[in-house]
Amino acid sequence: MINTNEVLKKYDLRLTKSLGQNFLTDINIIKKIVETGEVTGSDLVVEIGPGIGSMTVEIAKNAGRIIAIEIDRHLIPALHENLSGFPNVIFVNDDIMKVDLKSLVKDWTGPLKVISNLPYYITTPIIMMLLEGEIPWDTLVFMVQREVALRMAGVPKTKDYSALSLAVRYYADPKLAFTVSKNCFIPKPDVDSAVVRLRKRELPCTRDLNKDFFFQVVRASFGQRRKTLLNSLGSQPWLEGGKEGLRAVLEKMGMKESVRAEELSLENFADLSRILDALQKH
Repeated sequence: MINTNEVLKKYDLRLTKSLGQNFLTDINIIKKIVETGEVTGSDLVVEIGPGIGSMTVEIAKNAGRIIAIEIDRHLIPALHENLSGFPNVIFVNDDIMKVDLKSLVKDWTGPLKVISNLPYYITTPIIMMLLEGEIPWDTLVFMVQREVALRMAGVPKTKDYSALSLAVRYYADPKLAFTVSKNCFIPKPDVDSAVVRLRKRELPCTRDLNKDFFFQVVRASFGQRRKTLLNSLGSQPWLEGGKEGLRAVLEKMGMKESVRAEELSLENFADLSRILDALQKH
């Protein structure tokens, strides 16, 4: 096990708050994260933000290949030393939002997994970039702020259900794996974390759907979640027919005028956006 404090002292490293650097120090939690990803020798694993390599070592013991993408150049020497015994690890010193992931993984024919302790400040953009991107991932395992994990795995009629819940379920089957105490990190963050696993899947209701319009409808519906759908979505200037048109659509779908966004399932939103999209084209 890598001793985080010793490595930080040896390389005179200063953790940067702006990069969301909170290093996980509990080996049991690290092993549970890797187990959640069910990593095998046939897998290519992309790790975002490996830090000094504590989790990278555990992944490297199981994976066929790892691509470890670290934005902080000051951490690269420590990463190289700590992973010196693992020839299956490739290091990329770059910003994950700028990396050409498609090129990096194009020659791999086995399963592709992404495992990461995501930096809090850029969690959602990274998740959406991977969900909507073109790399052929099979499984994503993220450690994120607990409240974000709850939203990712949120189900209808709960306070955690959100536009992010629907975005995740559009592409994947989410599972909240376990929670992680803030005491397991250096430096200690303000909140607890949780690990969530996403397995890629395609649902029949999303086939032949105008995806951009679907998400436009979802975002508008949750934009003012305390309002009814009639008021939040119906007041959008781009919606053909406005409130009256939406009222007729809801009635056709067998829904009450008082329905709120959090009551609609992914299938409901898919049906709603299909009908509204057809109206836009008339």
